[in-house]
Amino acid sequence: MTSPTHFTGTDRVAEVSQKLKSDIIVNVQGDEPLITGSILDKAIRPLLSDDTLPMSTLMTRIEEVRDWLNPHIVKVVVDQKNFALYFSRSPIPFPRDLNIGRLESRPFGTSRPLPQRVFKHIGVYVFRRKFLLTFSKMKPTPLEKLEKLEQLRALENGYRIKVTPVNYEPICVDTPEDLQKIVNYFSTLR
Repeated sequence: MTSPTHFTGTDRVAEVSQKLKSDIIVNVQGDEPLITGSILDKAIRPLLSDDTLPMSTLMTRIEEVRDWLNPHIVKVVVDQKNFALYFSRSPIPFPRDLNIGRLESRPFGTSRPLPQRVFKHIGVYVFRRKFLLTFSKMKPTPLEKLEKLEQLRALENGYRIKVTPVNYEPICVDTPEDLQKIVNYFSTLR
C-alpha cells in the first residue's frame, strides 16, 4: 500500500499523511498490537494542549530488572517536564554504584530495586503533520543508526519530544517469543 523503499513505519505513515488534511497524525508501531484507545488519547493530549509541540510519545515504569536489561525494550530518560533527553536499548539511566549481579539474584517479588525514574518507551508516536513530513525527509542520524531508534533523529536535530507517563504494561512483539505471548493471549479470549 506504500512504497517498498521505506526503511521505517514512520516513513510509510508520512507517505500516507501527504494525502491527509489532519493536523495530528498518530503512528502506532506494529509491535504494539494490543494498545487501547484510552492510552492513545493520552499520547495525543500534549499536542492538543500545546500547539508548539512537534511530537509526543508514551512511557511506563520499568518494574523488572530483566526488562531494564533487555535490549528489545527501549528505555527513555526524560527531563523534569517529561521531555525526552535520550532513548536507548541499553539500561538507562544507569546508577554508577549499582551492582547488577546483586539485582539479578534477588527473588521475584522483593522490594523494587530500580531507581524511581526508569521508564520504557511505548511504540506510539504522535506528530504534527507538518513536522512528520519534515522529519521523513531528514537523513538518518548517527545515534539513530547506532541504536536503531528513529526517534533519536528528532532529538539529534534539536526537536523536542513530549513523553507522557502512563500506567500501562504493553505486550510488545519484538521477538518470536513475544509473538507467542500474543497468540496465547488471543487464544484465552475464545
